[in-house]
Amino acid sequence: MRSWVEVSLSTIRQNYRAVRGVVGAAAEIMPVVKADAYRHGAVEVSRALEQEGAGWLAVSNVEEGVALREAGIGARILVMADFLGDPLSGESGWLQEYNLTPVIHSLNDVAAARVPYHLKIDTGLGRLGTRAAPEDIVRAVAAGKAPMEGLMTHFASAANYASPQTEEQIKKFEIVVRALHAAGLAPRYIHSSATIPVAYRRRPAWGNLVRPGHAIYGYVCPVRGPAPAAALQVRPALTWKAAVLAVKDLEAGALIGYGGMHRAERPMRIAVLAAGYADGIPHRLSNKGSVIAKGKLAPIVGAVSMDLTTIDATACLELRPGDAVTLLGSEDGVSIDAQQIARQAGTISYSVLCGISARVKRVFVE
Repeated sequence: MRSWVEVSLSTIRQNYRAVRGVVGAAAEIMPVVKADAYRHGAVEVSRALEQEGAGWLAVSNVEEGVALREAGIGARILVMADFLGDPLSGESGWLQEYNLTPVIHSLNDVAAARVPYHLKIDTGLGRLGTRAAPEDIVRAVAAGKAPMEGLMTHFASAANYASPQTEEQIKKFEIVVRALHAAGLAPRYIHSSATIPVAYRRRPAWGNLVRPGHAIYGYVCPVRGPAPAAALQVRPALTWKAAVLAVKDLEAGALIGYGGMHRAERPMRIAVLAAGYADGIPHRLSNKGSVIAKGKLAPIVGAVSMDLTTIDATACLELRPGDAVTLLGSEDGVSIDAQQIARQAGTISYSVLCGISARVKRVFVE
């Protein structure tokens, strides 16, 4: 194999249990498995989570939900972002046929819904969700033909404890919750929290259902401001490797990569890896990222190209063609995780994980 990821399903299970250990009986857990489970493999990850007792899973669109159903996943599936065809009108039949639960974002869609749904309130993110007044929401839900099973929102600044935005969003959301309760329309599920409010025990944000995504895959983003200590400990479940295609010695002054981006300051040994930006290595790691080769950090030299990346292998002379290096993961006590890569590449860890190309083979291990 040129480049592959190894996904530890036992680590996925352990991370789910860690979330369960934090929330206890206060809330059900709805792991987010959209975007092919953040490129970890949605079907296999969903099976592992279902075995651990997850009664809900969250996806982005109907196609993702259908794929899970066709693979035999039986948990409830919430479709959070968009739909296939026009399922709210009942014409496509996808939601009914595959027992998928849609998130509705506007009061017009409440009127058109023919299956139980979760209604999303835009409390300040400025993205999907209704911004209607509480009395208008109550009126639309009461007039709708399908039952509203859940009410949800999404936080914009959960990791920033120096900002009042999360507290403001909680208050706006609670006003809608109270209005629905007062009208006898209390939804069964109330949910707002992804990983951060769970990890830092922001209990008022939980409702009775939480939606961890990043934590399931082993990450909790750092927070800013006067936050409490993190209560959640998880481990990355994905290791990314690439094969060495060639090893060669270069003289001092040799140029490496497109545009001669790197000039060897001394005689050096380089190794050419079978992975590039088409596989998901950020191009911004050119001349500044690192990989792990034979248990040692080896700098990326020159430009990351579409299919190949070159590293300085001078410190690991035993490296040979056919050997594997670690792009993301741990080896002999040396680690590189998605958050480290993100800092170097000027992006976020979600983007690093989701950026691993579909052409990179997935291998599932316990």
